[in-house]
Amino acid sequence: MSEIGQDLAVRKKQKGLVPRLRFPEFRGAEEWEEKKLGDFLNESRISGSKGNIAKKITVKLWGNGVFEKKETVLGSSNTQYFRRKAGQFIYSKLDFLNQAFGIVPESLDNFESTVDLPCFDIAEGLNAGFILNYIKRKDFYERFGETADGSRKARRVHTETFLSFSITLPSKPEQQKIADCLSSLDDLITAESKQLEALKTHKKGLMQQLFPREGETVPRLRFPEFREAGEWEEKKLGEISDVVASGDLDPACFSQIKTNDHIYPVYSNAVYEQGFYGYYSKPKYPKGSITITARGTLGVAFVRTQEFMGIGRLLVVSDFNNVDAIFMGECWNHLGKIPTELTSIPQFTAVAAKATWLPIPLIEEQRRIADCLSSLDDLIAAQSKKIDALKTHKKGLMQQLFPVLDEAVG
Repeated sequence: MSEIGQDLAVRKKQKGLVPRLRFPEFRGAEEWEEKKLGDFLNESRISGSKGNIAKKITVKLWGNGVFEKKETVLGSSNTQYFRRKAGQFIYSKLDFLNQAFGIVPESLDNFESTVDLPCFDIAEGLNAGFILNYIKRKDFYERFGETADGSRKARRVHTETFLSFSITLPSKPEQQKIADCLSSLDDLITAESKQLEALKTHKKGLMQQLFPREGETVPRLRFPEFREAGEWEEKKLGEISDVVASGDLDPACFSQIKTNDHIYPVYSNAVYEQGFYGYYSKPKYPKGSITITARGTLGVAFVRTQEFMGIGRLLVVSDFNNVDAIFMGECWNHLGKIPTELTSIPQFTAVAAKATWLPIPLIEEQRRIADCLSSLDDLIAAQSKKIDALKTHKKGLMQQLFPVLDEAVG
């Protein structure tokens, strides 16, 4: 061993390989022991079906678990799949750096995957929940994932490389205690996430009642004070608001600059890059405007709560005529129909948006609906923050419950 290696080994032994936070019953226990994953994991290769008939599983990214793979097209009959058992550890060779790890649940026992999603039997001395949380830590999978084969961002981590990775382990009882602690947090996060989905589902169902269905002129559910208010009126978006493609300038403000035999609009990046800072400008839009996505995922509306600069690939709806902005955003997301131009890239134009018909009630009813849906949005936002706080708490707890190797040798 080199002098540097000997020095690191001595310093690690002096400082001790223990976590910053330890449960009371283990504070006097021995230091954690450094091992290889291959000491506890054994790859399972029980031959199963071919790709055209296999019941397949997949591992979701960012530690989101193992699920049945839904396919619209049958796989290849030339591809061999392998049977996986409940309780096995599984990961994706290609998405190791994207935290694609999991434990096969009971519901997916005997489902199958290829060698690109290898599975491992876990030896008696290793707790499944402990090792899953250990490997899901960013400072583990990023550190070891960088040693993987290939030059792509999502490098392929082969089985032999994975099994060579070093881990540090406490006794089995301490592993169990850590796993139980983190599992209880996971259960709480899952429960709160279900509550979040229930709120979103409730809002979706309520919107189906508060807005008229296609071919109808009144909603199925109406607030008492508006039940005799009459039918909603169909209007084009362009009749009740101003709609422009984000980044467009008023024609009166539009000018061009000639440089290197090219013509550039004043708001283009080319002008900016050529150094014509005095001519470069983008329009500002007021808060309360609505933006609608115009490229890629089309037609998603957002009400802007702050003034913002115009950027590409959005439509901006503003200057409403007797229309509540929040109502309009909700109405658009629920009822707006998105025709697409026949181009290689699907897009939604200002012209098409202006021609879109929407049912509009009196302004007072609009505001009543907007207030109702906004209160639900507030509940959804609060629930989302609660889940984020729990995830942040778990992340911080994991940093305390697992030793940091650099600290042990530094």
